[in-house]
Amino acid sequence: MPEFTLWDILRNLLLAARWTVALSLIAFVGGTVVGLLLLLLRLSGRRALASLVGAYVQLFQGTPLLMQLFLLYFGLAMVGVNTSAWLAACVALTLYASAYLTEIWRGCVAAIPRGQWEASASLALSFGQQFRHIILPQALRIAVAPTVGFLVQVVKGTALASVIGFVELTKAGGMIANVTYEPMLTYACVAALYFALCFPISLYARVLERKLA
Repeated sequence: MPEFTLWDILRNLLLAARWTVALSLIAFVGGTVVGLLLLLLRLSGRRALASLVGAYVQLFQGTPLLMQLFLLYFGLAMVGVNTSAWLAACVALTLYASAYLTEIWRGCVAAIPRGQWEASASLALSFGQQFRHIILPQALRIAVAPTVGFLVQVVKGTALASVIGFVELTKAGGMIANVTYEPMLTYACVAALYFALCFPISLYARVLERKLA
């Protein structure tokens, strides 16, 4: 039986970690774009749109990400829509991230005193002008730290993509453990790599929170 060194394990895990990082960035950027659009719809003043966005948020916050991955990957295949594990993971994590980011940002906007809206309305500004020039700059100061902090949840959430066969860090760890018969060492390395990815982001979020307080 071939011998596997610690470097062999780490090297292969680092190769898989690239896909974890790529999936995290795609989900976070996609979730940011979709989440911002949903936030604007929710704040537009139209009750029907606000209700639809609220239902969307409740749906994705109230169901496990694991189930969302299953439904997108296996469910779509059952209705004749073939998709890859990579695409299903990107879409599921983007929808998941957008629901949480929308709610985070809604709370940040709600933290702005109502008088700011009323004062800007008295200047005959449209909703878009009010939001862009008055509300958004203030809400951004509140939203930056929790938004960056949520990226940690996205990075850890990518581990669930392993259940649909996508080879990221967790899936690669399982495959390596099966070959090397060193599950403790392998999963300890996996945990260390997740920590190396997430801890700097958490630290940066705390630094931002202190700076913007």
